Amino acid sequence: MTEIVAARTASYSRIELASVTSRAQANLLGNIHGGEIVKLADSAAGVVAQRHSGGPAVTAALDEMAFLEPVRVGDIVRTYAQVNWVGSSSMEIGVRIETQPWDAATELRHVGSAYFVFVAIDGAGAARAVPALEPETEEDRRRMREAEIRRAHRLARRRDIEAGRVTG
Repeated sequence: MTEIVAARTASYSRIELASVTSRAQANLLGNIHGGEIVKLADSAAGVVAQRHSGGPAVTAALDEMAFLEPVRVGDIVRTYAQVNWVGSSSMEIGVRIETQPWDAATELRHVGSAYFVFVAIDGAGAARAVPALEPETEEDRRRMREAEIRRAHRLARRRDIEAGRVTG
């Protein structure tokens, strides 16, 4: 029998993770590789997806990743992640990435944002149902509306590509 779980709020699974960057993560310019930043963002999003869904969830898509400023060796990188939208088995997780120099208590710099799509899976690897998302604030409602627009664009793009394969 499938257990029915009540809707959850974004605050239920929202997290913040922090780490210090190192030379091993840097490119030849002394900046942290973009892939390292994506990995940090994906890790934060994965924790949120697992918390919201109550079990395993896997990355299905990286809808968008915007790099706004470079991250340098020694920076403290903070990732803030929360659920923006929930479907029957999938979830969009928004991640904000900020940095701060390790040796200065300056304000955080917004260096990137990403939107990940995760799918909750069962023990056999099949998609499973996830709790609905209950927005608490106007900000939560805005994030949900924008996530629905991104989802509609993803689905339309997929349909257009598949249609082109059939006729092309």
